[in-house]
Amino acid sequence: MFLLFLVIWIILNGRLTWEVLGIGLALCVPLVLFFSRFMNYTIRSEFRLLSKFTWVVRYVIILLREIIKANFEVLRLIVSAKYEPEPVLFSFRTDIKKSSSRVILANSITLTPGTITVDLSEDGRFLVHALDRDIAEGTEDSVFIHMILEEQQADGDPAGNGGAV
Repeated sequence: MFLLFLVIWIILNGRLTWEVLGIGLALCVPLVLFFSRFMNYTIRSEFRLLSKFTWVVRYVIILLREIIKANFEVLRLIVSAKYEPEPVLFSFRTDIKKSSSRVILANSITLTPGTITVDLSEDGRFLVHALDRDIAEGTEDSVFIHMILEEQQADGDPAGNGGAV
């Protein structure tokens, strides 16, 4: 976090001089101490986040791929004169226990064109609206769920109660 604060300070100043670096160091040390004391920041939590970096990059790449595929599917629905979309509201449940992981899944579903997460309950039940029945197929067994469950198991927590995703 210290380096992040220092880099932001240098970027905001627009130049790197000894004065900018010295003032940046003088400001970043108290900021990191403040975060450590009052915001429950630890170096351990930062290393845990850094260890998740490759998973996050992989997840974002797959999310972008799914968004592009869904865009073409929605475009097919729009331009097709002979195909009448059949909107559907469906529910499914996952084994993802961690609430932040369920929110990531809900946002991934909503970001994918043609689907919107309407409700997310505490027990892992999702209520999703899909533009068409074909788009809805496979949502409950999507690549997003597999990735999140894989990461949950990699954390050594099959119940999903610990570790950050």
